[in-house]
Amino acid sequence: MANGHGIAHGGYLVLLADSAFAFACNTYDDVTVAQGLEVQFLEPARVGEVLVAHAREVVRRGRSGVYDVELRRGDELVAMCRGRSRSLGRPILGEQ
Repeated sequence: MANGHGIAHGGYLVLLADSAFAFACNTYDDVTVAQGLEVQFLEPARVGEVLVAHAREVVRRGRSGVYDVELRRGDELVAMCRGRSRSLGRPILGEQ
């Protein structure tokens, strides 16, 4: 999960952010997916460091939402993401 420089590959940081985003936007009784995700890498994350993702809803209107995700190493901000969600509607019972 690290590149040749010994720092975390950006794709894995986005994976962590996207997972937190998915949990945040699926807290309602609707099937919701990502419509888009923008990321800013602020600091490198190195092998062996622990990162924590914090996601919060900024706004939700109708079927669309905006969510901010922060990736932190302790108190230090490593990356920021903004995700846009789109609700597909309520799940049908028994449908996976």
